[in-house]
Amino acid sequence: MDKNERIVIVGAGIFGLGTAMTLKEQGYRNVTVLDRAMPPVPDGSSNDISRVIRFDYGDEVYARMGKEAFDLWKTPTYKEAFHQSGCLWVTQKDTPGQPVQPAAEEYSRKTREILTKMGEPWHSVPTVEAAKKEFPEFTGQLGTDGFYSFCNTSAGWADAGLATGRMAARCVAAGVSFITGPDGQVTDFEKRPDGTIEAARTSSGNLIKADKFIVATGAWTASLIPAWNSMIAAAQIVGYMRLSPEEMIRLKDMPIYFNLSTGFFCFPPHDGTNILKVAVHSYGYTHTSQESNISAPPSAPPSTRANFVPEEAVTRLHLGMRDLFPDLEPKGFERVALCWYNDTPTGDFIMDYHPDHKNLFIATGGSGHAFKFLPVIGKYIVGCFEKKLPKDLLQKWKFPTEYKDRFQGDVFTGDGSRGGPERRELTPKETDTYHTALTAASMRKSKL
Repeated sequence: MDKNERIVIVGAGIFGLGTAMTLKEQGYRNVTVLDRAMPPVPDGSSNDISRVIRFDYGDEVYARMGKEAFDLWKTPTYKEAFHQSGCLWVTQKDTPGQPVQPAAEEYSRKTREILTKMGEPWHSVPTVEAAKKEFPEFTGQLGTDGFYSFCNTSAGWADAGLATGRMAARCVAAGVSFITGPDGQVTDFEKRPDGTIEAARTSSGNLIKADKFIVATGAWTASLIPAWNSMIAAAQIVGYMRLSPEEMIRLKDMPIYFNLSTGFFCFPPHDGTNILKVAVHSYGYTHTSQESNISAPPSAPPSTRANFVPEEAVTRLHLGMRDLFPDLEPKGFERVALCWYNDTPTGDFIMDYHPDHKNLFIATGGSGHAFKFLPVIGKYIVGCFEKKLPKDLLQKWKFPTEYKDRFQGDVFTGDGSRGGPERRELTPKETDTYHTALTAASMRKSKL
């Protein structure tokens, strides 16, 4: 590769920042990142108070890659944002009001097999009684018939906003250029007759030329490039509960709780904000444009996430809290939000050149599990960009073309780790309420 080539990266999340940092480390001289805002971008999936850091995977590639990243989270470069807490992985049978993922038990079994193969310790916590004895912070029923769990103490969580901001600062120090605001918000690409990309067009009307373009735009990707049914933007639900100082002390040593069957998971409380964050790792909600028939986050200025989830989602968050902390559940949530994933059919990343545009590289498909790889993701993306990774990895992360004409319901099956209800479209009423909440969030931010 010519290290003097002009490279434009569209998107300042972890895919974009990790790529930019690695390119500079490898001697590329002209690297520019475009986005609507300086990272951490307020409404991007790389920004929040917490993200799970683990290498418990039912897929050996991600397990080993996750262990590589986990070890780096404990080093001086990243440890400021990292908190090792361990993680309790739960499976259970059906429970009223909470549809369960039938593949959860198989995913759990494969994960334990891979950890054992890797020589990584984990221990079985086979009953509710055993779980409560080991983790007395959990005071609810914790699980239903068929409960089983295992714990890996080599896991934790990262302050995502802090970690992303620190990575952005490292990129600036390394010489990466950033263009933000309307001049950095890419809306389209100028193409030559042969399909190659000549320039990125921004919402201000600017044309930014380069030799190669890397699209790392997360849930916005399918609305920017021809995606061929290889990805879908889906919104996941999150709840934030304010704790008292006494409640913070009581829960400070709890592990991450992750129920693979229902999708509900809960972080240890965030010391900087006194917030207990919960969420559901499910199939989510889509927001499909009538003009393009593509799901994407609503078009809005970058702002804090709107205080909105569908009513049924609030109920689901309360059900999960009741299982863990029935005394805290009545407090309710200070706010709720939708976090947008860019899902791929199998949950694999896409890190490959676009089949129709030979100088347009795609780095996306986080599928709700990419953040933990922040310390290493750039190495793997640039390895694909330069086509230097082993063939099995290049094949795993290739741009998939086989889903182009297939029905989405048959395509997006995931990797077996999702729980809860099936994906559905936001209703017109929900969409109106969501847009109203987005407007309110933007107005609040503009007054700060």
